[in-house]
Amino acid sequence: MKTTIKLICVSLIAFGLTMCNTKQKPETKNTNNNSENFDWLLGNWKRTNDKVGNETFENWEKINENHYSGIGYTLQNGDTISRELMNLKKDENSWDFIVKTRTDSLSIIFDVIALNDSSFTCTNDFNEFPKVIYYTKDGINLKAMIKGGDLEISFDFEKIE
Repeated sequence: MKTTIKLICVSLIAFGLTMCNTKQKPETKNTNNNSENFDWLLGNWKRTNDKVGNETFENWEKINENHYSGIGYTLQNGDTISRELMNLKKDENSWDFIVKTRTDSLSIIFDVIALNDSSFTCTNDFNEFPKVIYYTKDGINLKAMIKGGDLEISFDFEKIE
């Protein structure tokens, strides 16, 4: 009888611990949906609202279903004055936007917090600037915006061949 009572108590304790320790899984995006990819970003883009004397470009390619690679660079008088390597990578159910500039020793990782068939938004509250990056395809044009605090910079691109 004592053994039965002990067994019941142990079972109830184990059941109680299991129930208390159950965490609700956060809602994740259905990344298998065809609209949740970055194919609309692919190609070669030239900035149309650049500073006088500068030419800025972004080139995007699809490595596989879980990885897109981009390079952005600005030319001034034929010389490259800035360059950044960009990657969109899917890790399990979430996407990261990873940026590496020539002046940064480490890559900066932004969490993609919103994604649809023609735009995405990503954030990194720990980064000094920018804290938010936003891309959207508007018809045949591409628009990007970076912001943090009171500063906001827009990039308008047209597709080039």
